[in-house]
Amino acid sequence: MPKDPFDWIDDASRRRERAGLVRTLRPRGADGGPVDLAGNDYLGLTRRPEVTEAAAAAARTWGAGATGSRLVTGSTALHAELERELAAFCGFEAALVLSSGYAANLAAVTALSGREALIVSDAGNHASIVDGCRLSRAETAVVAHADVDAVRKTLEAHPGRRAVTVTDSVFSVDGDAAPLTALAEVCAEAGAGLLVDDAHGLGVLGDGGRGALHSAGLAGRSGVVATVTLSKSLGSQGGAVLGPARVIDHLVNTARSFIFDTGLAPAAAGGALAALRVLRREPALPARTRALARTLHRRLTGEGFTAARPDAAVVSVHAPSPEAAVRWAADCRAAGLAVGCFRPPSVPDGISRIRLTARADLTDQQVERAVTTIVGTAPVS
Repeated sequence: MPKDPFDWIDDASRRRERAGLVRTLRPRGADGGPVDLAGNDYLGLTRRPEVTEAAAAAARTWGAGATGSRLVTGSTALHAELERELAAFCGFEAALVLSSGYAANLAAVTALSGREALIVSDAGNHASIVDGCRLSRAETAVVAHADVDAVRKTLEAHPGRRAVTVTDSVFSVDGDAAPLTALAEVCAEAGAGLLVDDAHGLGVLGDGGRGALHSAGLAGRSGVVATVTLSKSLGSQGGAVLGPARVIDHLVNTARSFIFDTGLAPAAAGGALAALRVLRREPALPARTRALARTLHRRLTGEGFTAARPDAAVVSVHAPSPEAAVRWAADCRAAGLAVGCFRPPSVPDGISRIRLTARADLTDQQVERAVTTIVGTAPVS
């Protein structure tokens, strides 16, 4: 009998199990459940009545799905309205909404590089940026995490070459912020573009949550482009690219993850737009999120845990091993607290972590319960 062509999957599965790297889907209930410090709903807007009602109204008006690519039938007046308001809020000339933050990064990285270009990419960048670099067919130089001098030296080694430096604004593993001002200066000196994934900055950093680039005074600069997600602070789904109008027009005409993908569902666009308007009305929400992240960090490091200082909403606590991280997260969940679990290959330094995300609507009692639970379930090194 011929060998089953997928027998190799069983071997790969056994290797993952031995290494403690098995991942499991865990459907969550609609109501109640554990205190959530695992999701990315930084401002607590995903269940706000005005956000859910706007999503429902958009579905009733425009239908459950976009019906096609945005260049065919998938673009509505709602998408255009969201793009205008998002660009204005963040301080950019124009915006383009896509079906996810992942798709937005693929679009921006591939469309702004190409075979002749050089990409300088931070070693801590999100997987969507890494995949964009691979798909771009550009030469990609991966530099040490947050190392401005390494970026400078790499760009100086390729004088006159079309180049773009790509970085997260806030890195998803440890929650630390990129040195955006210094990177912008280096890129400007070399004539390189700067592309920043502000997924973890929008709604958390900057004046009223306008993002890390706005906070650094870089929003709207001609050589600067940002990507954002609508699935974190805006509590919905989708992504967007923000930048000069000519860059956005270029993406409309060349970015494959925009051209060949079904447009963002109207409900998601309507929910994100409503969340953005809530953020404009309640500019204190970002400060509350940041304060809670600092409180979690202070309390946990005071208990002897190792955790990077949070620059936004993410607090990552080191675990002694991948198996220990999985067990720690499971024990927290059993005790009524949901936390994230980061293990190789998701972490570039090989250190496993549980990851906590602060949320503006957490009560002081919930924060206290979270700290008590994490301390009480911690694995023995």
